[in-house]
Amino acid sequence: MLESWKAQYPAFLYPGQQTIDVPEGEPFPATNRVLDWRRPDGWVRRGRRFRDADLVVLVLLSPVQVPPYLGILSGLRRRARVVALCHNVLPHEGKPYDRPLVRALLRRVDSVLVHSEQQAELARGLTDRPVRVAVMAPHLPVGVAAKAVAGEPFRRLLFFGIVRPYKGLDLLLRALARTPDVALTVAGEFWGGQDATRALIDELGLAERVELRPGYVAEAEVPELFGRADALVLPYRSATASQNVWLGHEHGVPVIATRVGALPDNVTDDVDGLLVEPGSVDALAEALRRFYQPGTPERLRAGVKAVDPEPYWAGYLSPLLAE
Repeated sequence: MLESWKAQYPAFLYPGQQTIDVPEGEPFPATNRVLDWRRPDGWVRRGRRFRDADLVVLVLLSPVQVPPYLGILSGLRRRARVVALCHNVLPHEGKPYDRPLVRALLRRVDSVLVHSEQQAELARGLTDRPVRVAVMAPHLPVGVAAKAVAGEPFRRLLFFGIVRPYKGLDLLLRALARTPDVALTVAGEFWGGQDATRALIDELGLAERVELRPGYVAEAEVPELFGRADALVLPYRSATASQNVWLGHEHGVPVIATRVGALPDNVTDDVDGLLVEPGSVDALAEALRRFYQPGTPERLRAGVKAVDPEPYWAGYLSPLLAE
């Protein structure tokens, strides 16, 4: 049984597009979309419905989901084993209420699953329940990936995904200003800050070299974006796990990433991408300079291999289902 959301949280807490009208993949046939942050009575009813389950997995993406989950736990009355699956134990850009909310949830479940040792340490500081680690398994778009293109570099980079301060787009723009004759496409929803980004582009004199494509990126648009990029750049200040490295490699594109979270586990420096220290415009500019040395884009592209998801899923399910 898969219980999903009719409305996860108020729009002012998430300025992006919370749902899409037409699913881009084949939906799980038994999905119930009834959970609603506006209906506390529904939270408890959902919990009562789960009492006969062997395992209930609460997927935590944001602390604002905690009140509905506490309602579900109230309805469950400890009749089923509960795992909190935390994509991020605490948000990258936190609020004062984050820690007490997440602590309240993690102390009421039977165990916690996270995606890195760093996140495990964070969780252990909030609960005495067992905390297990599983590498996030690849879950990529089901469409046909663009093939690696031989020939001269496009001299265009790609920044892809939701734009938030911790993802370091501002650092990339400042590094790009030091890298002549290279363009950048920024494709994704802005979590605020779009006006500030445009102002920074103008300040740096990059208006002719930076293409902004704000908004939700439909699956059908992804191959074209990656198909005309020399590299995907992930200049994150912090990270836990990210699908974007695998998405880039699926499309035959090298990845320039910072050494944060799980990114260095998935990028082999100077083989299928480049790794750089986080938070440094100088280091990022040097990485772009290295990348565009003659022959390097072609060599790194040749080193890219698409990920095999099967071993990851086997390794993911084992700790999730562990007693």
